[in-house]
Amino acid sequence: MTSLFVDRRSIELELDSDAIVFRENQQRVGTVPVAPLTRVFLRGDVRLSAALLGRLGERDVGVVILSGRRGKASLMLARPHNDASRRVEQIRKSFDPEYCLGIARQLIDRKLQRQIEWFAALREKDMQARYELSLAMRHLAEARNKLSRANNLTSLRGLEGAAAARYFEGLRAVLPPSLGFKNRNRRPPKDPFNALLSLTYTLAHAELVIALHGAGFDPCVGFYHQLAFARESLASDLLEPLRPLCDQFCFEMAHKRIISADDFSTTPSGCLLGKAGRARYYSAYEEKSEALRGGIHVEIQALAEQIGHAIPAPPLETGPEQDNDGDQ
Repeated sequence: MTSLFVDRRSIELELDSDAIVFRENQQRVGTVPVAPLTRVFLRGDVRLSAALLGRLGERDVGVVILSGRRGKASLMLARPHNDASRRVEQIRKSFDPEYCLGIARQLIDRKLQRQIEWFAALREKDMQARYELSLAMRHLAEARNKLSRANNLTSLRGLEGAAAARYFEGLRAVLPPSLGFKNRNRRPPKDPFNALLSLTYTLAHAELVIALHGAGFDPCVGFYHQLAFARESLASDLLEPLRPLCDQFCFEMAHKRIISADDFSTTPSGCLLGKAGRARYYSAYEEKSEALRGGIHVEIQALAEQIGHAIPAPPLETGPEQDNDGDQ
C-alpha cells in the first residue's frame, strides 16, 4: 500500500492512461502510477481533473484534503461497501447502552495495554526517566483494572481522561526539552510535539474514516463517542487503541531528529510545522504507515466480528481493466 503526498502551490494533476501526471505552468514535471496507491493527501494550491478523481474512486483510493494553516482534513471517499446490512446492524446496536459500554471498555483496554507495553520498553532504554515511566505504568495498570467497574460511558470517560493525564506525564519525561511539551493540548496545539501529535491523529483519523466507509460501516455512528454533529464518531472510537502507535511514531521522529523545534513556528493559529518539516514528516509517515494501517485493519475486523458480519477478503487483482462492480 502506498500514499501520495502533494504539498505545493500551483500544481495540476490529471489522468493519463492509468497514471497521474503532474503539471506546473503547463509543463509536465512528473508521473505516478495509480495502481499501487491507496491514499492521496493534498495540501496547498492543487488542481485535479474530474477524470482523475473518477479513476481514484474506481480504484478505492481515498483522497484527503488538508486545508488551511492547521491542515484540517476534508475527505473524498471511494464507493461504499455494497452490503448495507452491516450499517443497519451497527446503527441498531448503537442504541443499546450496554453494548456500547462493552465495546468502549474493550477499546480503552487495548489502548491502556499498548501504552503500558510501550512504556515498559522505554523504561529499559532510558534509565533517567525510569521513575516517571514506572509511576505512569502503575497508574495505567490501575486504570485498566478499574475498567470493569465503570458502569456507564461517562464514568469510563472520566477514568480514561485521568489515565491519559498520567500517560502524558510519563511521555514528557522521555521527550527532548527543546520540544516544550508539558501536557497534551490542542485546538490549537501550543508546542512542537503537540503539533506533531495533532497532525498524526488527523491523518490516522482520516485513514480510519476511509477504511470504515470501504468496509461497510457508517463512520459517524459510534459506540464510545456518541452521535455529534460533524464528527465521525466511530472513527474516533477506533482511533483510541491506535493512539499509542501514533505517539510512538511522533516520539521516533523527535528522537531521531527527523523533526526538530526549528521546523515549527508559533502563530495566533498555534504551533505549526513548516513546509520543509512537512516534507520530511510525510516521508517518515509513509515509511511507518504499514503498522498503522495494519492496526486499522485489525480494529475494523474485530468490530465486524463483534457486530456479526465478518469482512470478506478483497477480490483478486485482475489488472487495470478489473471489474469493480462486485463486493469490496
